[in-house]
Amino acid sequence: MHIRRTFMIKSMTGFGRCEVTAGHRKLLVEIKSVNHRYLDINLKLPKKLNCFESSIRSVLKEYLERGKTDVFITYANETQGDLLLRYNEVIAGQYLACFQQMEQKLHIENDIRVSTLAGFPEVFTLEEQTDNEEELWELLEQAIRGAVTQLVESRIAEGKHLSADISGKLDAMLSHVAYIEERSPQILAEYKERLNEKVAELLGDRQMDDARIAAEITIFADKVCVDEETVRLKSHIQSMKDTLDAGGCIGRKLDFIAQELNREANTILSKTTDIKTSDVGISLKTDIEKVREQIQNIE
Repeated sequence: MHIRRTFMIKSMTGFGRCEVTAGHRKLLVEIKSVNHRYLDINLKLPKKLNCFESSIRSVLKEYLERGKTDVFITYANETQGDLLLRYNEVIAGQYLACFQQMEQKLHIENDIRVSTLAGFPEVFTLEEQTDNEEELWELLEQAIRGAVTQLVESRIAEGKHLSADISGKLDAMLSHVAYIEERSPQILAEYKERLNEKVAELLGDRQMDDARIAAEITIFADKVCVDEETVRLKSHIQSMKDTLDAGGCIGRKLDFIAQELNREANTILSKTTDIKTSDVGISLKTDIEKVREQIQNIE
């Protein structure tokens, strides 16, 4: 599966690990990520590999677009092959020349032996052998791509679960909106009935102008009308469903749509005076908040 740039929905939470061994070299790369507004890569690697930091970031950006990503790299050379014993012939010759001068000028025996000369400072030195950078990068790149591929696979798997759960909550939202639409005419009918009862109670046998009652009902209907809000809610819900189906890096877009859903739900709750509508509106807002929380973890 090609997952560098995929249209599948991905979570920003995941973990990947890859170990590569070649001869006496062993590289281990572990990557973990959590949600973040942007792509924030934090590298922890041995000093020997610092020269590859820019290349490592470039590889990771081929696979990731958002998320706080921590990368842990360990490198081991399981033999002593990275240390080189070096014989300094010039230093040894200078030591020997000095001993010969001492013999001639001081008239003492020159009893210097090879084993003795070898013990003097700097005649033999241990130097760290430099790794072939091209070979080391090939191994490192292999380990990084293996780990980040595993990371992306885990993010895709979680993204599928998030998408399914969000889709279920969107269907529940549509049910809430449908109830609010069905309830609206009933609210007006109940208000008209209560108004007539109140007028009859106050005026008794006297009649009130029907036009006046109609005007009161019209004013009330205008105050509690949520037709525009329910239309926009259904539009936003469908837009979110379409965005989920399209996939890709959709986290920011989904978050914007969720904000619009929340705004319309708040408007409905502020307008309604009906207890049943308020209860459904609260359930609608609760589902929206749950979706917003889940969206925070989508890349």
